[in-house]
Amino acid sequence: MKQESTRYLSQLGLEINPETLVGDLSVGQQQLVEIAKALSMNTEILVLDEPTAALTDREIEGLFRVIASLRERGVGMIYISHRMEEIFHICDRITVMRDGRYVGTEKVVSTDMDQIVKMMVGREIKDRFPKVDIEFGEEKLKVEGLSQKGVLQDISFSVRAGEIVGIAGLMGAGRTELAKALFGVTPIDSGSVMLNGKPVQIHKPMDAIRAGLALVTEDRKDEGLILSMSIRDNLGMTNLAAVSNLGFLSSAREDELAETMISSMRIKAAGSSQAVGSLSGGNQQKVVIGKWLATKPQVFILDEPTRGVDIGAKKEIYDLMNRLASEGVAILMISSELPEVLGMSDRILVMREGKLTGHFKREEATQENIMMCATGGGEHYAS
Repeated sequence: MKQESTRYLSQLGLEINPETLVGDLSVGQQQLVEIAKALSMNTEILVLDEPTAALTDREIEGLFRVIASLRERGVGMIYISHRMEEIFHICDRITVMRDGRYVGTEKVVSTDMDQIVKMMVGREIKDRFPKVDIEFGEEKLKVEGLSQKGVLQDISFSVRAGEIVGIAGLMGAGRTELAKALFGVTPIDSGSVMLNGKPVQIHKPMDAIRAGLALVTEDRKDEGLILSMSIRDNLGMTNLAAVSNLGFLSSAREDELAETMISSMRIKAAGSSQAVGSLSGGNQQKVVIGKWLATKPQVFILDEPTRGVDIGAKKEIYDLMNRLASEGVAILMISSELPEVLGMSDRILVMREGKLTGHFKREEATQENIMMCATGGGEHYAS
């Protein structure tokens, strides 16, 4: 089995020492090891649940090559994904489930994206990316010369009130590292951060929260939530002052906050005492966003805000982004999905190897010129 696993790792494009500890690998590499382990069992039916969520484009290509070879060998596969483009690219039939119930099955050759989306959400969604044009206000966030040895190099940009600035780039480009540096999770070596025209010193997340920043991390299960705890407890964690009275937690205030957020975020749950780990991916993400929304941030950093959520939940998150922008919140959105970046951003920054290599206005950005900057094919800076 060890030789088989190594062979499949090679086919998946992952060349590593078999003695390497899995914990030392990246999330994407860990995912490939898990896939290789399953393939080595000579299975006849293979279930792949969100297999590309943490993979780079190159790793995805390797996975699709292996899937094609397994198809030729007669292996049956169930491919679970929220990435509609992948489903239409590699699948023969599409089965849709909603709220734990079977909705229907369609052949890929006889259906289209609009029909599948309608089956998924129970209604027609006309605009996948409902971007609303908003008049920008004053500069909320300004970053100058931010550097972190070996990680980030001389990063400078700004975000205005009501503006959504997208950050694109390949896996490992430094996008998440930038978000964590801004939020005080990791220290910076040089550079400055200004909020509302005034310099701020952010050495830890509490400094960022007090300054008016919020960060929705890319990994909600490990970094955004405590899955064993209730919706109410997770929502209250970043809002202790609001749910306390004279230094003691107030059950009444916790309940009030939880019910408000469950209602406004449309979280589908049996109640505020339900464990977050038992919710769907989309509802878990709503809890993560809700706990930061309650802090009333001035700058909202969203790292992969729609990863692993269905089309309906994505639309609700996009609508929330529009609402926050209309209220004057500055939004920094990191996403690996180029259609999402193009569809929801007012401006787009591109990162490669810890540096900014592209800056596009909405009207001049395309997938092609963003990828050129992301892969080292050139640089572009909007005037």
